[in-house]
Amino acid sequence: MYTELLSNIAILVLSGFVGFAVISKVPNTLHTPLMSGTNAIHGIVMLGALVVLGKVHDPSWGLRVILLVALIFGTVNVVGGFVVTDRMLAMFKTKPADKAGSAAQGDHK
Repeated sequence: MYTELLSNIAILVLSGFVGFAVISKVPNTLHTPLMSGTNAIHGIVMLGALVVLGKVHDPSWGLRVILLVALIFGTVNVVGGFVVTDRMLAMFKTKPADKAGSAAQGDHK
């Protein structure tokens, strides 16, 4: 049991190092699209937490807390990713042009 827990913790730590190494090599201009692309991964985290919560018979309080934290973090990441993506896409939208006559006549608000 402890060897399985130790190997899972080792995988978690190593994946953290690999993730940091990969993300640190990404140029700043690609961070926002990368974050919006990870919404699917966080959605899978949320779905996995719900599936585990539904499949486990009589879950302990520790497992319930871990699943609740996974759901909260997943939800925050998905919502935050969509907000950032929406703001990024808004930068590329063209603003409505002012009335042609008002700019030529010196009508400024």
